[in-house]
Amino acid sequence: MKVLFVTSESVPYIKTGGLADVSGALPSTLGKKGVEMARVLPLYRQVEEKYGKELDYIGYFYVDIGVSRQYAGIFQKKEEHLTTYFIDSKRYFDREQLYGEPDDGERFFFFNKAVTQFIKEMDLKVDLVHCNDWHTGFIPLYIKDFAKGDPYYKDIKTLFTIHNIKYQGVFPRECLTFIGGLSPKYFHEEGVQYYDGINFMKAGIVYGDQVSTVSKNYAKELQYSYYGEGLEGLLKKYQNKFTGILNGLDMEIYNPKIDPSIPFNFDKNSLEKKKKNKKILQKKMGLPQKDVPLLSVVSRLVEPKGMDLLLHIGDELLQEEIQLVVLGTGEKKYEDRFREMERHYPKKMSAGIYFSEEDAHLVYGGADYLLMPSLSEPCGLSQMNAQAYGTIPIVRETGGLVDTVKPYNKYTKMGSGISFGPINAHEFLFAIKRGLEIYGTKEFDHLRIQCMEQDNSWESAGNEYKKLYQSILQGKTVGAFEEI
Repeated sequence: MKVLFVTSESVPYIKTGGLADVSGALPSTLGKKGVEMARVLPLYRQVEEKYGKELDYIGYFYVDIGVSRQYAGIFQKKEEHLTTYFIDSKRYFDREQLYGEPDDGERFFFFNKAVTQFIKEMDLKVDLVHCNDWHTGFIPLYIKDFAKGDPYYKDIKTLFTIHNIKYQGVFPRECLTFIGGLSPKYFHEEGVQYYDGINFMKAGIVYGDQVSTVSKNYAKELQYSYYGEGLEGLLKKYQNKFTGILNGLDMEIYNPKIDPSIPFNFDKNSLEKKKKNKKILQKKMGLPQKDVPLLSVVSRLVEPKGMDLLLHIGDELLQEEIQLVVLGTGEKKYEDRFREMERHYPKKMSAGIYFSEEDAHLVYGGADYLLMPSLSEPCGLSQMNAQAYGTIPIVRETGGLVDTVKPYNKYTKMGSGISFGPINAHEFLFAIKRGLEIYGTKEFDHLRIQCMEQDNSWESAGNEYKKLYQSILQGKTVGAFEEI
């Protein structure tokens, strides 16, 4: 089985969000499991500046975009268990930022069409193309369209994975024909039409042989209007080919036993060392080194992450004998509110309005609780990171948080975190207080150990993806309410 994994970003090369983490870990995991994997992404300026000397140039071809023919160079880097390819175009990828350019529609039509041609140009003989998020949404359609006149593409299957449905790639309808070179016959309600425009993500859903998302619960949620962002009806229509596979955690990076970013490495049998990390975290964040519950937030400071819920209860929460560390950036209104809270409670609250991967690890390694009151959360990685470090997640029951955080039961003593259901600030506060009640007790340590015993590695997810790939190649699809 030969699979081409297509993504707009991947660690270690380039990262703006969780998609890069998945794109870095999943292909490598599957390669170790015997799947013949290759990965392809754009050769952004930032990648070329940092890794250019490590890449091998292997050729070029031209892509018809609109009325012009655009150069597409191919570079590669051989890695253990897979090869990573890069599509080079100074016109489209030599930019200050990855996304948010005025010509994003043209840029990613080029990337989608270039990847489709690249498969044949390199004679990759792939069985399956795994496309990820809107930036790759037209590849399933291009493959089906090319197959009508070229038997090379006839047997290639596609999987389209939704990482976050809020970002869909909606552009003017003229892009379909005048830029993408596709027939206007695809512009209709059952095709790529989205109101008066076209929608990359819709194209991936409609024309992909199988569609997946990043947790089982999110796959179910997306079929309802609150979460579906206008595509819920489409996903319900295609629920027979739409399933969820939970993302994994890279245990070589998020492992308190070996993590170089925390001063004191520890495991579930040496939690006293976690207390030493807590003191260092308190000092770094300008807080008194006291033995009080240390709550934390490691997040983008935006509305979907539930920041309004936290700010609504901020004053009431900080009346408790606690400390709160916030690490992240986002919308200015939230950044300013957290800075204001810090001014009012300088000995209890630290607003780290920046992001540092190293400091994030220190927060996971030193804090007692992680707060995630998300309004929606496709999968979520922070709660899994926290669990690996024995930091108890307090989360809202949505998306992948349902799949990864089992509510602690004080009678059975079972669970892997604390959760609440309604989008209600005081339900969130009550959940936090349930966590604070057990702070410093044997129950607290017991819950920490159960968090650390969770298997959130890519091993399980890799097995599920491998089974899903095999199902697709056998002509079978898997629905949201079915086991793979």
